[in-house]
Amino acid sequence: MTRTFSLTCLRNGEAVPVASVPLLPLEQFLQDIIDASDRGWRVASCFGVPTDAGATLWCLMAAPNDGLLGLMRTEAGMAFPSICRLVPQLHLFEREIAEQCGITPEAHPWPKPVRFHHPFMPSRKGLGGKVAGDTDYYRVEGEEIHEVAVGPVHAGIIEPGHFRFQCHGEEVFSLEIALGYQHRGVEEGFLKGPHPKTLFQMETIAGDTTIGHALAYAMVMEALGGTVPSARAEIIRAIALELERLANHTGDLGALAGDVAYLPTASFCGRIRGDFLNMTAHLCGSRFGRGIVRPGGIGFDVSERQAGEILDRLTAASDDLENAVGLLWDTQSVMARFEGTGKVSQETAREIGLVGPAARACGIDRDVRRDTPFGIYGVSPVAVAVEENGDVFARAHVRWREAEASLHFVAEQLRQLPAGPPVTNTATPAPDSVAVALTEGWRGEICHVAITDGTGRFARYKVVDPSFHNWTGLALALRNQQISDFPLCNKSFNLSYCGFDL
Repeated sequence: MTRTFSLTCLRNGEAVPVASVPLLPLEQFLQDIIDASDRGWRVASCFGVPTDAGATLWCLMAAPNDGLLGLMRTEAGMAFPSICRLVPQLHLFEREIAEQCGITPEAHPWPKPVRFHHPFMPSRKGLGGKVAGDTDYYRVEGEEIHEVAVGPVHAGIIEPGHFRFQCHGEEVFSLEIALGYQHRGVEEGFLKGPHPKTLFQMETIAGDTTIGHALAYAMVMEALGGTVPSARAEIIRAIALELERLANHTGDLGALAGDVAYLPTASFCGRIRGDFLNMTAHLCGSRFGRGIVRPGGIGFDVSERQAGEILDRLTAASDDLENAVGLLWDTQSVMARFEGTGKVSQETAREIGLVGPAARACGIDRDVRRDTPFGIYGVSPVAVAVEENGDVFARAHVRWREAEASLHFVAEQLRQLPAGPPVTNTATPAPDSVAVALTEGWRGEICHVAITDGTGRFARYKVVDPSFHNWTGLALALRNQQISDFPLCNKSFNLSYCGFDL
């Protein structure tokens, strides 16, 4: 007999009454997550809402092939059984619930803090005031084993993160990554919102993913207010999102070249990245796209002249990028460093819930733009690039193929911008409702979930940046690798510290 999961099914960018989401017994809630995972469903978000007796646990899962999302919830006391040994992609979510809600995931294999909360910014019920970095670390014992600790303070402008390697000679047995040094209390700042500053905070969750996060927030607000943006606004949003992808993929390809001392591509891509950023600035005045996405539509319309100018710039940048990146694939010394380095198997990628280019480089054919489409992507799909080897080369080549697809998509949309209002007024958010929004940022799946109270204000706003799913993938990519390959593997993922730390 086929087991039926107790889920409320909804589409991306949809809101439903909280009362329509089943309140399950805790044991059934956990068993349904296990069963759904066994059948290909994936955990997009799992979080807690603190209560006087413990917490209400929520789980959002994505179906494997029909574009559905499933919501369920349960009441937990001061403890709940950990199931991350059976569903590994939950291991960070369970730890986060513990520190945010002050409840214990019993039998969790590694119950460490996800973020370090400063005394002046305590979590709602967690352990505030813990000294950053004051925690246990995994150790490999043995006479010939040595430990290498890197960070959290790094050279240059890199953000804080601690990397602890257990090595035998140059070979890495284990890498443990500790983040959370710059915990900003972002989600707590959203409570009782939306506030006048909320949209601007959304744009700075991860500064290099301004469009991705602002778009997810706009979708949440539109779902709660029953607003449908015009086709013109949706297309301009998608153009901005793909320009953001192009700028960052170009920068990453150049940085990967720099990490193997191949300066031609490194220098060319550094300049071409600026070209894509300048195209975004031509849309809205900000190289990072701040101000262009607004609930109900866009903050800046695009004239026919602007569209033509961006199209001309796009054509020139496309030719330059093809020439610069082509040098990588044609250079044997570069390929010798890329191929076979930092491999993550498809099985491992599925188990830990990798998303975005990191997942597609492991042969996982998954992309929010196609699988749970939003905006214009439902009628104008983008080609999804998939590689099989799960190594640095695969992660780099996926970026290049995605850049090619984005170039084609942006050019096509610029040539056929429809008429329509740039923005539609949004209504007051519906009370006692829950809205979900997924977008495909350049790093991968971005997930926002908003729960409103009886007055339509945010009782909980949960953000999952793709880096939250993918940092574990970087740690596993270093196993049995040379420690000197860490910079290259790190850049091939290029994950966000602030998007994780929140």
